[in-house]
Amino acid sequence: MLYRVFFALLLALPVAADDRPNIVVILVDDMGFSDLGCYGGEIDTPNLDALAEGGLRFSQFYNTGRCCPTRAALLTGLYAHQAGVGHMSADDGVPGYRGALNQQCVTLAEVLGPAGYFTAMAGKWHVGEKDGQRPASRGFDRFFGSTFGGVFYDISTIGGKKFYLDDTLYAEKDNDLPEGFYSTHAFADYAVQFIDEARVADKPFFLYLAHIAPHFPLQAPQATIDKYRGRYKAGWGRLQDERHQKQLAMGMIDENWPAAPRPNGVKAWKHLTNAERDRMDHIMAIYAAVVEEMDRSIGTLVGALREHGELDNTLILFMSDNGGNAESGPMGRLQGGAWLGGPGSKVWCGKSWAWAQNTPFRESKRYVHEGGIATPLIAHWPEGIDKSLNGKWTDEVGHVIDIMATCVEIADAAYPEQYKGRAVTPMQGVSLLPVLSGEPLERARPLFWEHEGNRAVRDADWKLVAKGINGPWELYDLAADRTESRDLSAEHPETTKRLAGAWERWAEQSRVYPMPARDMWKKKTNRRSGD
Repeated sequence: MLYRVFFALLLALPVAADDRPNIVVILVDDMGFSDLGCYGGEIDTPNLDALAEGGLRFSQFYNTGRCCPTRAALLTGLYAHQAGVGHMSADDGVPGYRGALNQQCVTLAEVLGPAGYFTAMAGKWHVGEKDGQRPASRGFDRFFGSTFGGVFYDISTIGGKKFYLDDTLYAEKDNDLPEGFYSTHAFADYAVQFIDEARVADKPFFLYLAHIAPHFPLQAPQATIDKYRGRYKAGWGRLQDERHQKQLAMGMIDENWPAAPRPNGVKAWKHLTNAERDRMDHIMAIYAAVVEEMDRSIGTLVGALREHGELDNTLILFMSDNGGNAESGPMGRLQGGAWLGGPGSKVWCGKSWAWAQNTPFRESKRYVHEGGIATPLIAHWPEGIDKSLNGKWTDEVGHVIDIMATCVEIADAAYPEQYKGRAVTPMQGVSLLPVLSGEPLERARPLFWEHEGNRAVRDADWKLVAKGINGPWELYDLAADRTESRDLSAEHPETTKRLAGAWERWAEQSRVYPMPARDMWKKKTNRRSGD
């Protein structure tokens, strides 16, 4: 009897609410470093600008330079090769390049779920398309999206796309999609639905919102495209200069860093015909419209968080998977469809606009110079970020491998040594939480990159980088020259040798080697794979 009374009293006691913060990680696709208003751009991005004003912006945050590897690194806290996704989604038959997350890694959902979080994803997965590889098999309670990319209005623009709801096929043909479907807004709508489900379950939530925007083939509502028509008729050189001046005024970059010169093959705007100028203005207007619609979808998500009283206790992290995309050559691509930029059309920005999108940096997507790997990072968390930092910049150096360590610390979770009976590779990043309190970040090891033979290592302010499998090493002091304009390798041969050796040791240890047959890179990079 006494036992029953005691047990009844225990049940009557109030249960402490789980007040751990919610976590929202937002990844966009192919967005340039300077596209957002809060990073120097002219595109209307009021929702992201507001998050930046109420949070903290990183000026030195990095991705891996390409779609699939960045997703693998972000989701697992490992370098992409360690997770099995050193290139894209094809299985190249060697451990670092299997095209899907391997069994020696765990995802954010597989770590946060056992810690009591409701785990959900909306958007583009692209780290495994087969049964057993999709989000439902990698720890996510809910999923809506595509295992691939390149879909806005229609599935058929690039072949092979499928949409899933959880692990059930949702759509694989255009007529499977509901009327009025636009993936950017559909992802946000499902994200809000999943948050509502987490609230019903009375759990803190982890949401991974992985937008396709602004990846090719660029598509957006006609009215939004029309809004930007004519804004870009001054050309890419003027756009780069305007963005650069705004970045300087913001205090985001150093005035001693020269903006990257116009790349080889990109014409001076004055040498284009009037028809070419109009065409290129149209392409950039479509791109800007895609970015604005992406920002609008984030406004939908933030509005729902605010309405439910969840915004203040939610850490939002926003970033891009690589720099602006130079594919389709200097003049881009503008073809077909119900309207240019509408269903069925095929629009790529091309190399010329990518140069401006990545202001002030060199190179673009796929390369590991700063233009390929530098991304905005906006951190917003009213209850967790020191209010004195709101609207400010930090120059602490971060990388997508740090997202796992950050989430583990915030969630009071445990990163496992084993998962489901298999050994797990230790996470490689560090928690960013000190930065959110204005404290310096302590990182014991350099940061490394490899993609298609492009390779780099950053140790403090020294960066060693090479373009192409056989390209020579270049050395830069990023404190004095973040735009990589003056190669110091000949002046500092010992530093060059030391960092090259560190890169080789990392590559040996991290499954960069063995690489697939080297002639495969040229073959793969010349095809449009919808990445």
